[in-house]
Amino acid sequence: MSGARLGFFTRLLDAGTDGERYRRALAQVRAAEQHGFASLWVAQHHFDRDEGGLPSPFPFLAAAAVQTEHIALGTGIVTLPIDDPVRVAEDAAVVNALSNGRVQLGIGTGGTPSSFAAFQRSSEDRREIQAAHIEVLREAFGGRGIRGTSSVLNPPAPDLAVRLWQATFSVEGGRRAGLDGDGLLLSRTQPKKPGQALHDVQRPIVDAYLEALPPGVEPRILASRSAVVVDAADLDAAWQTADAGLRRLARTFLRQDGASDLRDVARLTDTHLGTVDEVVASLEADLTLGRATDVAFQVHSVDPAHEITLRSLELLATQVAPRLGLRTGAEAAAELRNLTAHHRSPRRTGVMDRRRSPVATASSGHARKG
Repeated sequence: MSGARLGFFTRLLDAGTDGERYRRALAQVRAAEQHGFASLWVAQHHFDRDEGGLPSPFPFLAAAAVQTEHIALGTGIVTLPIDDPVRVAEDAAVVNALSNGRVQLGIGTGGTPSSFAAFQRSSEDRREIQAAHIEVLREAFGGRGIRGTSSVLNPPAPDLAVRLWQATFSVEGGRRAGLDGDGLLLSRTQPKKPGQALHDVQRPIVDAYLEALPPGVEPRILASRSAVVVDAADLDAAWQTADAGLRRLARTFLRQDGASDLRDVARLTDTHLGTVDEVVASLEADLTLGRATDVAFQVHSVDPAHEITLRSLELLATQVAPRLGLRTGAEAAAELRNLTAHHRSPRRTGVMDRRRSPVATASSGHARKG
């Protein structure tokens, strides 16, 4: 499809105790690396166990670091306005050292306003707080004195300055990530109007990001998508398992609760559930993917049994990815680890010359400029 790198995304929602969730997720990470996934991305969610099972991503990524060798270790995302940016920098730096430079640091303002009060923060101030906290991260990773002091980050992590990614739902957010020279994180829960396709909303964000990138900065665009690939014999059971989660996703995130047929709900929620042929066909219709540098797949909100998740990872890597042109293997993972330092141009407000992503062509014929 795009030459994008194949990634695995998880919110750690397997059934069982918290310890069982974490151990199963680690087994899934090991399987993802075995099958050649280039990156792992873990979500951070505070307080609501049904929304996500991981409030603190760095201990989990540290455990993943010592059980893997190649796969990039990403946060998707750290809710930066309610975290201390110095501790985020320190935790990321430790895991980066432990993993031999494999951390990708995704940050965002957060989508759960109720989480802010416990951290004595206001959700209404999250954008202003985020901007201030990003500058602290840049000071820390740049080896400068933090917050006007002589204190510098230990262990040093200068490479993390070029491995920052910003999550956004908006065109302005895409432009901001581009101006900063950071990566762009796009979510499968992107708000959209009834009848809109996900790519209808996300391609303008990509356009704004690419237009704002400083000269010489390579684009980094990750699209998170839900996909569960099953053998034909398991298809009916997979749909039955998916019912509750998909309807909840449609109701809570998309505010759409009218579809009665589960396959219609899957389409509303951009969930790609089916056999290899079915998932390939539905992913080919997603025009955002042809412009992504990375595509990360999660099983949520289908939330199948652990064994089905493991089989889905295998089928994604060995059968779906080759047909879509998604890249796997240690070389793809190394590309993320070996991002080179670049000059960060000052922010500017003028419209820049349009640049297309180098991966904007697709073998499927569905990728188009704009």
